[in-house]
Amino acid sequence: MKKLFVACLLIFAVSCTKTYTRPSEEEVKPGKDIQEEVMQVEEEAPEEIAYARDEEIGERDLSAAELAEVAKMVFSDIHFDYDKYNIRPDARPMLDKVASFMSGNSDYNVVIEGHCDERGTNEYNLALGERRAKSTKNYLVSLGVSSPRISTVTFGEEKPLCTDSSETCWQSNRRAHFVVTGKR
Repeated sequence: MKKLFVACLLIFAVSCTKTYTRPSEEEVKPGKDIQEEVMQVEEEAPEEIAYARDEEIGERDLSAAELAEVAKMVFSDIHFDYDKYNIRPDARPMLDKVASFMSGNSDYNVVIEGHCDERGTNEYNLALGERRAKSTKNYLVSLGVSSPRISTVTFGEEKPLCTDSSETCWQSNRRAHFVVTGKR
């Protein structure tokens, strides 16, 4: 899965016309040789890399299916504690990955959906879902993602992933969900 993710990101990054900016020393994890990873991906997926590097193709838009696949790999839901909207420490690495993707792919926007579990009134859950979506947006903006590229919407308890009345189920419903939109 990691290799597929790296291959998709490499293909997508190569097809963008943005100038490469060398990451700061803080952004590069010690002991990780990026060139080795790139060479490994090139060996494992030569046709995809060749396709992405073909100059005659020029800039190509991701199809809806490709965009959905990238979105699944990069944009995982983050979860919240009961009756809370602050970003949990376990969500920060995923949001860092989202910010990195957004920074490197300026033609794509994201809608953050705020969701709640079934407990509480509809009005309360709509407000809590909005606060969850906005706190997620604020965190991404603090990492350098342009605010106009992120919109928020709340669904409160209206779109549950799970309908059981258990803590495990409720936890899966207390989330911020990302929807990647195409070019502006």
